[in-house]
Amino acid sequence: MNLARLDLNLVVALRALLEERNVTRAGQRVGLSQPAMSAALARLRRHFDDDLLARVGGHYELTALGQVLLDRTSTAYDVLERLFASQADFDPAEETREFKLIASDYAVAVFGTELARVVHEEGPGIRLRFTQTPPGVVDDTATLLSACDGLLMPHGVISGFPTTDLYEDRWVLLVADDHPGVGERLTRDDLSRLPWVTYQRTYDAPAVRQLGMLGVEPRAEVSVDSFQLLPLLVAGTRRVALVQARLARLLAPLAPVRTVEPPYEAVPLREALWWHPVHTHDAAHIWLRETAARVGRSLAVR
Repeated sequence: MNLARLDLNLVVALRALLEERNVTRAGQRVGLSQPAMSAALARLRRHFDDDLLARVGGHYELTALGQVLLDRTSTAYDVLERLFASQADFDPAEETREFKLIASDYAVAVFGTELARVVHEEGPGIRLRFTQTPPGVVDDTATLLSACDGLLMPHGVISGFPTTDLYEDRWVLLVADDHPGVGERLTRDDLSRLPWVTYQRTYDAPAVRQLGMLGVEPRAEVSVDSFQLLPLLVAGTRRVALVQARLARLLAPLAPVRTVEPPYEAVPLREALWWHPVHTHDAAHIWLRETAARVGRSLAVR
């Protein structure tokens, strides 16, 4: 396909049409008259050789191809927006910009709060937006990274993209303060015998894989998509959970729980910032990465 022959304004029109599913509303959204938006729809239909919007009764619905294009168009729009927002120079004290970072609640609590404090001090007009990491992060990482400024995730889950290391953490086991069957130590048999609270996504995968290699198959009684809920689901029960030591210290006042060292040499956690190569030479993104690395180094000495 010859991109030089394409009108990139059609990306804006296509996104509005697919999301609004109405020519008039789509035109109002992007500042085009109804005839101009109808002309854009006609051009898009010729290009894709598909109706994209099909009338059903008194309204329009997306065709099968339109449904496929819905997510792709949103991603393409975000990529183009970030591409043309790239800057040769960046002064955080003078700029107004939003950075979107994808992260687990663990990464936001342990790292994101400190990053937000530093950004507020150095760039009062800069905004940070943290969004939860989706379950399919390993399935289409390139698309995910192309639509954001960075992904906070430990090594061992994804690879093949630019990254900068931030800080290290370690895994500990969490049990109730008054757990009747656990003293100062846990055995591997305990880990197989006791019920677990598990984080249901992939970010602790290396640690969980290590348990499997040791012959320990956690019996999950409860699973949750928030690391910060683990102490609450452990308190007052016989359950055990695997949690990051930094987060465990941070959440210690919230629930009557205690940490126990694993009865094996637990694989360490190396948190990193990952980004799409399209951002590598952007001055604003360079500042973001350097600031994140500096914040990570400050955590390393705590």
